[in-house]
Amino acid sequence: MKILSKSKKSAHARAAEDQDAKVENIDYKMVTFTLGGKDYGIDIMKVKEIAKFINFTYVPNTPPFVRGVYNLRGEIISIIDLREMFNLPHEDDENLDEENGLILRLESNMIGVVVDKIDKVVGISKETIQPPHPIFGDINIKYISGVVENDGRLYIILDVERILGKPEEEKDKDQQDELQRQVRRQNYSQEQSSESRSTQQSSQKKKGSQQSGETTASSPGKKPVKSEDSESVNKQFIIETLETFEHFFVSDINRDWFEQRFQEWKNERSKDNLQLSNKSDANQFLTGFSSRYTSRLWEKDLFDALYTALPDDVDNQLHIWNPGCGKGYETYSLAVLLKTKYPAARLKIWASDKDLLSVSSAPNMIFDEKAVPDIYREHMVSGPNGLSFNQEIKDAILFEYHDIAHAHAMPPIQLLVARDLLSYLSREDSSRLLNELDERMKAGGIVILGDHERIPSAYPWEEQADKELRFYRKKSS
Repeated sequence: MKILSKSKKSAHARAAEDQDAKVENIDYKMVTFTLGGKDYGIDIMKVKEIAKFINFTYVPNTPPFVRGVYNLRGEIISIIDLREMFNLPHEDDENLDEENGLILRLESNMIGVVVDKIDKVVGISKETIQPPHPIFGDINIKYISGVVENDGRLYIILDVERILGKPEEEKDKDQQDELQRQVRRQNYSQEQSSESRSTQQSSQKKKGSQQSGETTASSPGKKPVKSEDSESVNKQFIIETLETFEHFFVSDINRDWFEQRFQEWKNERSKDNLQLSNKSDANQFLTGFSSRYTSRLWEKDLFDALYTALPDDVDNQLHIWNPGCGKGYETYSLAVLLKTKYPAARLKIWASDKDLLSVSSAPNMIFDEKAVPDIYREHMVSGPNGLSFNQEIKDAILFEYHDIAHAHAMPPIQLLVARDLLSYLSREDSSRLLNELDERMKAGGIVILGDHERIPSAYPWEEQADKELRFYRKKSS
């Protein structure tokens, strides 16, 4: 009896020791916080720091859960309100000076999130994390990596990569594209090797025949590799690789430039080294495609060329669209040009981009005085850090977040400036945009594309060009 009791006691002791060991085995830490009255956690490895957010910069045309952007010690990051994103209850306090949040470091970017209250760092064993279940939270189960109980509190662990990172379908597509690219590269290499061996054998046979005084003939039933077929394979390989690495789409919009660049590429590289093996090769192939004065204010030659192209008689109210505006260099150049050409007109320029950080910093751009051409100076004011455009120019521009793949709500326009944009849209999106322009543009309206882009002849636009500028005018119906 005593022996049995001792055995039982040992079993209980071992169980207690196992439980203690499980508790002491802390191999997962999470930063915990509250949302809508419930406890949540995020893997501490995804958290860069805990923050108090003050003075967001609002960005127009963004979803309600995008609070704006925030200057984190000189680095601009997007701020997402998780409460708004998941429709969780919370009080809006306009008098609140600062808000609780976390700075997250994801695989593809850094981002800030607003929460109700930061709690503490909790250490647990991964073995205690249970699979997610719909009853555990008000958030879609696909955004929950697990749930865990600690000190009598139930924590819902969020999968921030799935919530805020690159969508899984995009990751899967990237992996599929990479796999297909590797297969194409392997096939390409095999074709090149086969062609090289065939050429070498043919050369050896020819040499042997000449030495023996015999004439040569093609082997019956065997097709020699045609140089035009090989060139077609090379072109298609480059086209597909440009899409993969640079999201650059070869189409009738830029076909002339591509054909010319391909011939240059052949002269720069050896015959067996035409393929684009990586992003660096793709970037090198696109050297020279960007239009003049990309990412800088226009110089006088382009300024004057467009000034001459614009009609003298226009409406008192001018509506202009500048999609893909980036940081705003082109938009400011355009605004000054239009103010110079039409001083009495009321301007409204919709400057949009899907790069939230760039478009949000554009309204507050500061320019180095040495880098500003003289044509802009009368429209600028001096500050402690450099020059900026005056209020009249800024009031004419609306910088906003917008993805060109989606329709944009704006009145009919008289001018569109979208240099180099169409080449970086899928063929379907560029075609849709050109069709949309046909409906949105007023008769006689003007389209300015990139230096190496053209509107295909199937669309109702009249091409006009001189040595400085090519532009398109909408034909009267």
